[in-house]
Amino acid sequence: MAILMPRIIQAKQILRRSLSNGSSNKYGVIPKGYFAVYVGEQEKKRFVVPISLLSQPEFQELLCQAEEEYGYNHPTGGLTIPCSEDTFTDLASRLGAL
Repeated sequence: MAILMPRIIQAKQILRRSLSNGSSNKYGVIPKGYFAVYVGEQEKKRFVVPISLLSQPEFQELLCQAEEEYGYNHPTGGLTIPCSEDTFTDLASRLGAL
């Protein structure tokens, strides 16, 4: 478990930077092993999360909801998850992405 701690800390730092106004990823650069998703009901916020989330059944359920709501035409041009920020951050925290 101690080996994973640096990755978790790094993921939290990346997430914090992506949430800050004027994200550190201004130029669209996403670290290797991560991808960006847009979350929110009205105003969409960008989260940069590890690709390991893709193998989690709970996250896959969110992807199914996104497919049902948006198909493959996402309004932000990126992967949009149709849930509240609180729901997403809670799920990502439980799955170890934050």
